Amino acid sequence: MTTYCGYIAIVGRPNVGKSTLLNQILKQKLSITSRKAQTTRHSILGIDTRDDTQFVYVDTPGIHQGSQKAMNRMMNKTAMQVLKDVDCVVFVLEGTRFLPDDEMVLGLIQKASVPCVLVLNKIDKIDDKETLLPFIQMMSEKHKFDAIIPISARTGLQVDALQNVVKAFLPEGPHLFDSEQFTDRPIRFLCAELVREKIFRLCGEELPYSTSVEIESYEDEGDLIRIHALVWVEKETHKRMIIGDKGLKMKDIATQARLDMERLLGKKVFLHAYCKVKAGWGNDERILKQFGYDND
Repeated sequence: MTTYCGYIAIVGRPNVGKSTLLNQILKQKLSITSRKAQTTRHSILGIDTRDDTQFVYVDTPGIHQGSQKAMNRMMNKTAMQVLKDVDCVVFVLEGTRFLPDDEMVLGLIQKASVPCVLVLNKIDKIDDKETLLPFIQMMSEKHKFDAIIPISARTGLQVDALQNVVKAFLPEGPHLFDSEQFTDRPIRFLCAELVREKIFRLCGEELPYSTSVEIESYEDEGDLIRIHALVWVEKETHKRMIIGDKGLKMKDIATQARLDMERLLGKKVFLHAYCKVKAGWGNDERILKQFGYDND
């Protein structure tokens, strides 16, 4: 049987729904999501094997302008490197909005010279669907896209149609991953991301982005997995924000993360999470590499 396998980059500015799209394709949670921009910080592979075809999706951090901090620069670098090594690009926009950051991403895609499918996400939130056609016409004049597909990553509308289009750009070749594998990332990484997602979701808009999670220990005891998670922040005020009054915020974060871990791992989980301060880590390239922000 002839088999096909290829890499597809999912790119776009922050908060257009790239991670939600990948999770919808995989029919399970891989990339963390929140209403905050720049929730995704690392390039993550999502592997979807369907009969003779293996789709290897790369979920990238949102590409954005004005990246002064070292962490932002590294995230942009990660997203831009991905474009060089893929067979197809899925460029995600938020509905009929085209902002300066979207223009910046399109410029990078044009330099990469790879097949590109434009996705107009969140169409379930567009009240006047008649605005779609003129917007599609405008985008067609900006770049010769191989296809333009309106979708809703949240509901799954048109996501199968997107995969059918993408499949045409994947080269003939052996599958690179086991058919049961859905990511290249280790379990420790996925568990750390689940804790970070709950921090983003539960700590409100005032929470700074310089928050990272490190899994200090992971012990599988058969029926139970014991996990110790360390949350790094830059200031004492940030620590107090995450811990909350009488430790209640941290308790909520750990409880919700533990439930997601149990769904992911299929076992009971004991999760102990605590918080430490490391001043300036979000602008220290040495520490950022230690935390896995450099994908070189």
